[in-house]
Amino acid sequence: MNKSLRKAIIAGNWKMNKTRPEAKELLEAIKPLVANAEGKVEVIACVPFTNLETAINTTAGSNVKIGAENVHFEKSGAFTGEISADMLTELGVEYVVIGHSERRQYFGETDETVNKRTLAALEAGLKPIVCVGETLEQRELNITEEVIATQIKVGLKGTCEKCIKNVVIAYEPVWAIGTGKTATPEQAEEVCAFIRGELAKMFDKATADAVTIQYGGSMNAGNCKELLAKPDIDGGLIGGASLKANDFNTIVQAAVEG
Repeated sequence: MNKSLRKAIIAGNWKMNKTRPEAKELLEAIKPLVANAEGKVEVIACVPFTNLETAINTTAGSNVKIGAENVHFEKSGAFTGEISADMLTELGVEYVVIGHSERRQYFGETDETVNKRTLAALEAGLKPIVCVGETLEQRELNITEEVIATQIKVGLKGTCEKCIKNVVIAYEPVWAIGTGKTATPEQAEEVCAFIRGELAKMFDKATADAVTIQYGGSMNAGNCKELLAKPDIDGGLIGGASLKANDFNTIVQAAVEG
């Protein structure tokens, strides 16, 4: 991490977990543990749509920010089951995860729809956490950089230099999500540094240096310090470990100390 240049962010991605009472209980446990991170590390809980209002009310007055796990790109209309960016901002949501590999794998999201969602989120005042990452097959074919470059270029197409400052990039190698496998710190740093280089080509070096790039492939309490010690890894998009208050706090504290 390089906190002198950019914000360190630890975001929990709860996925399809927790009822409202369970969400309240978990957030009540997390709040006092991460209170010391205020001003040092941005702490976010990205929760299911049904938990958003409960989460926002529970974290009011604390340093825990709330994010959604998806957003549609249209403002309104006949899109049964979808949620617009304006609906999220009206609730008080600040962040939104876009293009997670599970959305791409199970729900047909593409780089083009990621781009539409990202632009819609930015227009509404949300801060998108845009996910990119390669599959195991793509890594074994040595085309990781080609895949990531395309995801970045297409996913952020039309994003202005001013807006990119509100975008967070999460590098999540698909082969390391929910599998227990983790990219080595060196592998993760290599790709995060490559992403920053691509941003510099799209914008400029100063702009790229200001963008937070997270690692999102099975970061946990055991490996977080080593990953967060790398200069281009500015935080984590945390899956399973975000559902356990103590484990999530261990990651936050590693970022505070890093």
